[in-house]
Amino acid sequence: MSDALAHSGGHLLVAHLETVAQLAAEFSNGFDAADPVLRWAYLAGLWHDMGKYRPGFQRYVRLADNPDSHIEGKVGGREKTHSAAGALWAMQQLPKPYGHVLAYLIAGHHAGLDDWDGGLKERLQSEDSLVELKEALDTNPPANVLSVDGFVPDGKSIPGGATGFALWVRMLFSCLVDADFLDTEAHFDAGKPARREGFPTLEQMRGAFNTHMAAMPVMDTPVNTLRADILRQCRTQAALPAGFFSLTVPTGGGKTLSSLAFALEHAQIHGKRRIIYAIPYTSIIEQTADVFRNVFKALGDEVLIEHHSQADAASTDETMRSRLACENWDAPLVVTTNVQLFESLFASKTSRCRKLHNLVGSVIVLDEAQQLPPEFLLPILDVLNLLVKHYGVTVVLCTATQPALNSTNYFDASKNLRGLENVREIINNPDALFEALKRVDVELPPEWITPTAWADVATQLSDEDCVLAIVNTRKAARELQRLMPADTLHLSALMCGAHRKDVITHIKERLKAKREGRDHRPLRVVSTQLVEAGVDIDFPVVYRALAGLDSIAQAAGRCNREGRMDGKGRVVVFVPPERPPLGHLRKGADACISTLRGQAHDPLARALFDRYFKEFYHSVNLDAKGVVQKLSISDPRTLSVQFRAAAEAFRLIDDADSATVVVRYAEQGEEIEKLLGILAAEGPQRWLMRKLQRYTVSIHKRVADQMLAQGDLALPMPGLYVQVNAENLYDPMLGLKPDDDVYNPSGFAI
Repeated sequence: MSDALAHSGGHLLVAHLETVAQLAAEFSNGFDAADPVLRWAYLAGLWHDMGKYRPGFQRYVRLADNPDSHIEGKVGGREKTHSAAGALWAMQQLPKPYGHVLAYLIAGHHAGLDDWDGGLKERLQSEDSLVELKEALDTNPPANVLSVDGFVPDGKSIPGGATGFALWVRMLFSCLVDADFLDTEAHFDAGKPARREGFPTLEQMRGAFNTHMAAMPVMDTPVNTLRADILRQCRTQAALPAGFFSLTVPTGGGKTLSSLAFALEHAQIHGKRRIIYAIPYTSIIEQTADVFRNVFKALGDEVLIEHHSQADAASTDETMRSRLACENWDAPLVVTTNVQLFESLFASKTSRCRKLHNLVGSVIVLDEAQQLPPEFLLPILDVLNLLVKHYGVTVVLCTATQPALNSTNYFDASKNLRGLENVREIINNPDALFEALKRVDVELPPEWITPTAWADVATQLSDEDCVLAIVNTRKAARELQRLMPADTLHLSALMCGAHRKDVITHIKERLKAKREGRDHRPLRVVSTQLVEAGVDIDFPVVYRALAGLDSIAQAAGRCNREGRMDGKGRVVVFVPPERPPLGHLRKGADACISTLRGQAHDPLARALFDRYFKEFYHSVNLDAKGVVQKLSISDPRTLSVQFRAAAEAFRLIDDADSATVVVRYAEQGEEIEKLLGILAAEGPQRWLMRKLQRYTVSIHKRVADQMLAQGDLALPMPGLYVQVNAENLYDPMLGLKPDDDVYNPSGFAI
C-alpha cells in the first residue's frame, strides 16, 4: 500500500516512516554505536506509524481537511488508532524481551511513555491492539517498512546497563518524537526547517564573547582584579578533560560570565554541541538571558533559546499547533530552569522528552547548584552521573556556598546514597578568594525562638535610608509591604517577568543615583527570595528572614556587592512571625539554627557550610518520591519500568497543580494585546510562547479555575489562562491579586 498517507495534504506514509527513521537514527548517533541504519532508533521511526496503514485510518485521513487528523486522541473510532501496531510488530520481530524497548517508544509516541505493568502490557494484550496490527498487515505494507534488516539487539551495549536503562529508553524516545515532530512540521510548514538554521555557531559565539570581554571598561579595583583572575582560571581549566567541575565563587565574583567563558572554551576544545545554562529561579532567567544577548549582540537577535514556563498542553489535548510549539533545544545556547531541565530528564510526555537527545555532547552549567531540591537529589545525581559517563556531557556546578556534591560526608553508602564522581574545582584556592571578597558583617538574632512582629520589622526598615528586606513567602511580602511607607518597592513572582524586570531596572537606577548623590529619597524594597540568586543589586543594608544558611549567604550577596563602601555592609537576620513553609525550606531553617546557635565568629565562614549541608541532607529523604525505584527494571524478563509513575512523582515544584496566567501588565498592554491576538488567530507557536512568558504568573490551578468561573480569566488554549480586563486584578505595585495569594509553590517559582 505504497500510496497510504501519513497526514492530510498528501504526505505519503512510506516517505514519512523512512524520513523519521533516518532522522531518529541520526539523532541517536551520540550514544548508539550500531550501524546507523540498524539502530534501535531507526526501527522505532520505521515502525512508529505502521497502524496508519489501516483502511479505517486511510479513509479518515483522506476525507479530513484537518492538520490534527493524524494525531491519536484526536481521532474518533477504534479503527483509526495507530500506535499499537508497530509496538506489537516489534515484539513479534525481536527476541524477548528486546521488542519491549521499541514497544515503549512506539506505543508512546503520542501519549507518552507508559508503565509496563498496569499500563502498556495490558493495552498491547487487548483485542483492539491485536486487530490494529492485523488490519495494518492485511494491507501489505512495503517490505522495507516491515523488515528488521539484520538488526540484532545487544543488551550489553545499553549505556549504563540496568542502571542506565530508563534514561537510555527516554533518550531513544526523544530521538523518535523529535524526528516525528520535525518531519510533520516540514510537511505542514515547509519554511520552518530553514528558520531553524538562524543561530550562530559556538565558535562564532566564543569569538564574540572574547571580543566583548576585551572591549569592556575595567575599573582598577580589588574586586575587579579578583574577577579577572577568576575569568582567567576558567579559561585555563577549560582544557581539562570532560566530566564534572565545580566553580566555587563568592557572590559578586563574576560567576555568570566566567562560567560562560569556561563553557565556550571547553565546548570548542572538546567538540561539544551546545551549552545548557540552567537556573533555579524563573525570576532571573530574563536577566541572565539579557546579559548573554548583550555579550553576543554583534551576532544578531537570535543567539539563544530562553525556555522556562512554557504552556504545554496535556497529552490528551495534543494538537498540531501544540506539537509545533514545543521546544527541542536545537540552539547552541539554551537558558532554562532547573525545573524544565530535570523534569524533562525524568518526563514521559512527548513534549518534554523531545529535547533530551540534544543534551548529548553538551556542557550543562548548573547555576546556584545548592538550590537543587534535596527531596530529589539522589535521582538528579544519578542522572548527572549517567549523562557525564555515557552521553558525553560536561557538568559545571556553580555555587557560592556548597562544597562539591562528591563529598562522601553528605551521603550514607549504607543507604545506597551516592554523590557525583570525580568533581574537579576550577578555582585554585576558593578559601582565599572568599576571604578576599568578604564585604559584609552578619547580625544574628539574640535568640532563635522569639519572633519579631512584622510591625517591628517595618519600623526598623523605615529607619533605614537604603535597605532591602527578603522574606520567605508571597504572603509575608505583602503583609510587610502593607506596613511600610507608601513609596516602598515590592518584588515577588505574582508580578510577571516584564514587571519584575522594570522594577529591578528602576532599583538599579535609584541605587546608582544615590551613590552619585543625585537622589536623596529613601529607597526601601520588600522582596521574596527571588532576588537572592543572580539579581545584580547592591544595597548597604539587607534584612533577611530566617531561612537556610545558603539563603542567608545569597541575601548577603545583595549587600555591598561591589565593595564600594568604606566599611562593610550590614546583613540583619531576624526570626519572622511565621515559620518557613513546610518541606525543605523549613528543614533548611532548622539546620541553619543548629549550625549557627552559639556561633561567635563569621556566620558565613565556608567551614560552617560543610556542617550545615551535612545536617540538612541528613534531615531530608533524598529520594522522597521513590523515583529511583520506579525507574529500575522490576522484572528483567519484561524490562518492566514505571515511566509514567516516575514522571508524575518527579515534580520539583511542591504543588504540581499550578496554572500559568498571562496578565494585563499595563506598561506593556499594547504588546500583550498584539501577542494574544496572534495566539487567538494562529494558535501556539514556539516564538509566540517565548514572548508570552514575560507576561505570565503562576498561581494555584484551583484558584485559577475559580477566577475562570468568575469571569476574571479566560482559557484560550489548554494549560494557558489569560486575564481579562477585570478592574484592579493586576496591581501596578504588587502584581496579580488572586483571592488566595497564600499559594507559594516552592523556591523555584516565587
